[in-house]
Amino acid sequence: MASESVPTSTLASANTADSGEPEIISGAAAVVRTLELLGVTDVFGLPGGAILPVYDPLMDSKKLRHILVRHEQGAGHAAEGYASASGRVGVCIATSGPGATNLVTAIADAYMDSVPILAITGQVFSHLMGTDAFQEADIVGITMPITKHSFLVTKAEDIPSTIAAAYHVCSTGRPGPVLVDITKDAQQAMAPFIWPPVIDLPGYRPVTKAHGKQITAAAELILESKQPVFYVGGGIVRAGAAAELLALAEAIGAPVVTTLMARGAFPDSHIQNLGMPGMHGTVPAVLALQDADLLITLGARFDDRVTGKAELFAPNAKVIHVDIDPAEIGKIRQVEVPIVGDAKDVLPDLLGAYAELSNGKKLEISEWWATLNALREEYPLGYTEPADGLLSPQYVISRIGEISGPEAVYASGVGQHQMWSAQFIKYERPNAWLNSGGAGTMGYSVPAAMGAKVSQPDRTVWAIDGDGCFQMTNQELATCTLNNIPIKVAIINNSSLGMVRQWQTLFYDGRHSNTDLNTGHDTVRVPDFVKLADAYGALGIRVTKKSEVDAAIKLAIETNDRPVVIDFVVSADAMVWPMVPQGVSNSYVQYAKDHAPTWDTDE
Repeated sequence: MASESVPTSTLASANTADSGEPEIISGAAAVVRTLELLGVTDVFGLPGGAILPVYDPLMDSKKLRHILVRHEQGAGHAAEGYASASGRVGVCIATSGPGATNLVTAIADAYMDSVPILAITGQVFSHLMGTDAFQEADIVGITMPITKHSFLVTKAEDIPSTIAAAYHVCSTGRPGPVLVDITKDAQQAMAPFIWPPVIDLPGYRPVTKAHGKQITAAAELILESKQPVFYVGGGIVRAGAAAELLALAEAIGAPVVTTLMARGAFPDSHIQNLGMPGMHGTVPAVLALQDADLLITLGARFDDRVTGKAELFAPNAKVIHVDIDPAEIGKIRQVEVPIVGDAKDVLPDLLGAYAELSNGKKLEISEWWATLNALREEYPLGYTEPADGLLSPQYVISRIGEISGPEAVYASGVGQHQMWSAQFIKYERPNAWLNSGGAGTMGYSVPAAMGAKVSQPDRTVWAIDGDGCFQMTNQELATCTLNNIPIKVAIINNSSLGMVRQWQTLFYDGRHSNTDLNTGHDTVRVPDFVKLADAYGALGIRVTKKSEVDAAIKLAIETNDRPVVIDFVVSADAMVWPMVPQGVSNSYVQYAKDHAPTWDTDE
């Protein structure tokens, strides 16, 4: 996400009484008014005793749309989906104690994936804090390791400045979640409302101007390279730097790989795109990184799912690392040229330096491309039709992408369907692919799709979920039905916890301990997803034959008066390939489909 400043425009009538003096309002009213003045238009939440004062003035707001969720985790993931699809800050609200702790999973998820969400929680009365009062939890302490910052507000007069500061922190620099916990007495007390507020954040410098010498050094390394690769992470999406990346990549002519979090940052249709690297990446992407002599690393963090065994990752490569967060540079991999800065600013500077030094010529890397193109020819991304006669999940997901097109939004759960969605849907633009990459949170998909649809009402929004993930947060279908949020849900129903089952097949001698869910392949379906959809006021469809797939997808796209749930009954034996096992070198990328290969994880 590009840096954004706190809005300071204001209406006098909103800030002053008739006398010209600041208006005296309650802390609760200050919460609502501050959100309005920051430009927030949508919030996801669920009321409770400690946040109840805020819900009274919220009812009168003409600028804030409050969407009542069925579980606070859903509010958090909805805020994530809202932010990830739109680039705006997502806002969620919860009460104290269990209400606040129910947000923790979503907050941790947002922290891992650099998603800008603002979480506002109620807290017990100040004089009761520390007494184990009813529904008391130290949510500031609990969330401190998983937020950019957590604030505690005990005075009404501090509410506008604190919320404005929190909004600024979560949306600038490396974006991420910020929590504001407000005691009930601060919400009830009266205080002058002063806008714009004074924001005092000593030491917070979210954006550093990249050093010119480092930019030049990076351009020189690129010109010296024979086998360079652009290693592109989710930071490019958050920075809004897709156009800048395209210009730089085309000028240099080097291959591009986009991580799980960066799908869509560089068009899949582009000839330079080798696909996704990592544990379940394409063969050309994985081996390009492994054999490179230079990694042009942009907004990526050398995650273990990309590197495999880190000390064996890209052993002959020098590294340029561009990141807005200096803590990421050198954390996993030694870097020859570190560049700290916003990618949206750095990439044009790097393009200028490269153009000047190269006199506008592309690199002479035809031999490198010949090697990579041979890999593309030999190892195209594909799949084997299931032997049991059930639907191929890869086919279902590819048809969803082909029929819905690149302008749709795809929010995935976690597991096999997540990897297939990353592999078999073609992404042409940033912010089209939403998923829980770092935390790997089951239950992300449905509420994230809900939030995405709120922020992008004119786009088709799919939640591509597994039958395991779906059962964790499917109650938000009620929220969608009642609030006219017509998302499309594709349940990739293999009647099991698919990715865990795959690991059991490969590494535990096929002993499928507690991974069978019995949701779709037996006579009794528990639950019956079509009946469940009907109970929630959604359109429920079951698809068991290949000939039914396209018609069901098209019906879902055409149905916009309610949510749609399609139960795609697919084979439990389908595997995610390729696969680099955990703890080995990426040189061990495996293509076997008929039997489990043997890996030595000590090599």
